[in-house]
Amino acid sequence: MRALVAAPPTLLIAVLLVAGCAAGSPAPAGSTAPSAIVPPAVAAPSAVPATGTAGPFSGTDIAWLQLTVAMAERLQPVLDLVPARTTDPAWRRLAAQVGASHRADLDRSRRLLADSGAPETNPHDGHDMPGMITAEELTALRSAAGKPFDRLLAQHLRAHLAQSVRIAAAEQQGGVHPATTALAAAVVRGGNAELARLDGLDGAPSR
Repeated sequence: MRALVAAPPTLLIAVLLVAGCAAGSPAPAGSTAPSAIVPPAVAAPSAVPATGTAGPFSGTDIAWLQLTVAMAERLQPVLDLVPARTTDPAWRRLAAQVGASHRADLDRSRRLLADSGAPETNPHDGHDMPGMITAEELTALRSAAGKPFDRLLAQHLRAHLAQSVRIAAAEQQGGVHPATTALAAAVVRGGNAELARLDGLDGAPSR
C-alpha cells in the first residue's frame, strides 16, 4: 500500500501554480521549491475571486481546478489508444476504469470552474508539465503495440496518477472551497487506488 506524502504548506502554492509550468517546460528533476508564477487567468492565492453555493473560491482552488482539467484532457488521447494497441484484457479494464473516473472528475472540475467565474481559457493549455504526456511521447505510443505499448502506458499512467495525487493533496491542505477540496480528496483516494491496481499489473513501481 503506497503511503501518500503531503506537500509542506510552504510549497502548496508553488506546487499548484507552477507545477513545472515555467515557459511551457517541465521543472528540473529534484526541484522542491520553485518560485511561484501565477498564470494570467489565476488570481493571487490570498484573493477570493468568487463565491459559489458552498462558499468562496481561493486562487489556490481555481489554480488546482485549472491544472486538473489540463491534465485530464491530456490523458484522454492516451486512454483512447488502449483498445486498439493492447490485447491484454487487464490493461483494457484498467484504462476503462481510469478513463471513467477522470471523465467524472473533469466534469466536476469544469462545473466548479464555471461556478467560480474563472475565465474559460485554461492558462496551462499547450504546456508540458509533470504528469502530462508530450506530443512526442504520444507519437511513440501510437507507434507501439502489445507489450511495448503496455510498458509505455504503465510509465505514462503512473506519472500522471502520481502527479494528480500530489497536487490534489496540496489542494486538500491549501484550498478553502468545500466542494473543491472534497473533489481533491476524491482524486487522492481514486488516484491511490488506481496506482495500486497499476502496480499489480506492472510490478513494483520504479520510483
